[in-house]
Amino acid sequence: MSAALTVIREHAEEGAKLRLSFFENNAERVDAVALALARCLAKGGKVLICGNGGSAADAQHMSGEFLGRFVMERPSLPAVALSVDSSTLTAVGNDYGFDDVFARQVQGLGRAGDALVAFSTSGKSSNIIRALEAARSVGMLTVGLTGRGGGLMPPLCDYLLDVPCPKTPLIQEIHEACLHLVCGLVDHYLFREPAALRGASD
Repeated sequence: MSAALTVIREHAEEGAKLRLSFFENNAERVDAVALALARCLAKGGKVLICGNGGSAADAQHMSGEFLGRFVMERPSLPAVALSVDSSTLTAVGNDYGFDDVFARQVQGLGRAGDALVAFSTSGKSSNIIRALEAARSVGMLTVGLTGRGGGLMPPLCDYLLDVPCPKTPLIQEIHEACLHLVCGLVDHYLFREPAALRGASD
């Protein structure tokens, strides 16, 4: 087997083992995140989503699934990826600094009853931490997707999905699977099992 094929096989095997282990240990937590977001949307809230680099792509991916559709045909769901407005990002970055590019948007767009979903593979990105702090200050639900123990994110998140792996690409692959599952389950709770929303405690 060539060196390149060995790299592919080892990556696939490591990723498959991590995926199986993560969802065996976190299935109930993923479900809880989806139920919490579904309740937020059912009550008229919206979902703000942020991340840097590959995690910014995850944020845009997730908002696209909510605004468009995931699998089932259903109404558009309100979601905003905070990484897409280049004018806002550069204005805030220039006037206040890059650490505040998401927090300022949360302060302007977020309200009590909304949710913030924050992606950070390290859990240490300053702009993600400040966004979570801003969300907490206005009474928003906070959800974090992270890795390596979550860095500074755990005390700022109502729900945390932490991938126990040192490799950023593999963490991101699990985050992708999580966002797909959450989007599918949000649709399920809103449009197929709405009784579960009424049954959950406030």
